[in-house]
Amino acid sequence: MTPTIKNRIRELRSDRGWTQQQLADAVGVSRQSINSIECDRYVPSLPLALTFARVFRCSTDDIFTMETRK
Repeated sequence: MTPTIKNRIRELRSDRGWTQQQLADAVGVSRQSINSIECDRYVPSLPLALTFARVFRCSTDDIFTMETRK
């Protein structure tokens, strides 16, 4: 069973009315990185995950969940 990390980045960004570029600027990455994270093609590093939590003012557990594939 391989764990998969899912995230709510797109949902949290959209709720705030931010573009991918605005979020990218806020966390210090490229817009393409935000797109890859939102599409589950890339799992952010721990420092970046903590930066998302700071920017969204919530815990990392509110943003990221680990699911187990069977």
